[in-house]
Amino acid sequence: MTPRGPTLSPRRQRQLLAYLASLGLEEPSTGLSGLASIDEALTHTSAGLARNHERLEFLGDAVLRLAASEHLQRLHPQLSVGARSELRAQIVSDRWLADLGDRCGIDAVVRLGAMAAGDAAARRTIRAEACEALIGALYETWGTLEPVHRWLSPHWSESIAALLADPHRHNWKQALQEWTQARGLGLPAYSCEECSQGHGDPRRFRSAVVVASYAAASPLGEGWGRSRREAEQQAASAALRVLELEQGAEALRPAPGC
Repeated sequence: MTPRGPTLSPRRQRQLLAYLASLGLEEPSTGLSGLASIDEALTHTSAGLARNHERLEFLGDAVLRLAASEHLQRLHPQLSVGARSELRAQIVSDRWLADLGDRCGIDAVVRLGAMAAGDAAARRTIRAEACEALIGALYETWGTLEPVHRWLSPHWSESIAALLADPHRHNWKQALQEWTQARGLGLPAYSCEECSQGHGDPRRFRSAVVVASYAAASPLGEGWGRSRREAEQQAASAALRVLELEQGAEALRPAPGC
């Protein structure tokens, strides 16, 4: 059995219960031991305590994928397995978890060490880790996926609706490659440079994309991101907008002799 450590202070108990209530969850039936798991999930390693989020983050990773699979299977059975896999990748990603943590105000209940608390650039990573650990704690405490679904389903439904409304499902690199290959233009080529050293800086990397057989090989799009992959995705998105606008203009142009 995992050691629970010292008894939680009344103040911390009230804080955790209020946070669970804000997520639409009730007090664990297991009482203080259940709250201890929640506290463990919301204690970052930087706090220097023996009980921290790492164990439950590992569990939460598996629980998250299973719960997301159930959500998609139950609410979107008409989609192909491939389409559901693409959607699941989006709604279990670190980016999605970081955004979830921001929306749910998880910063207010995560215990951090002084150095991590002052590192604004690492905040998104910490939010994502805390959300994943909390998912693990909910499963461990309740012994079922029900509280995970209760918390995440509204957020998943909103995100999935936005993804389904996007013809490229936010995978702009793949969409750009398919667009250029279908027209015999070859593969897009990306260049990327690191513009800052700040971890988590949304403009840390800058990427540009070109297609050698199109527009004299000039950049079709530029993008910025916290990682090379994110910057390349944003560059591909910008390029697609350019190409689709040009295609639309071409379709509206009158034929010769009209």
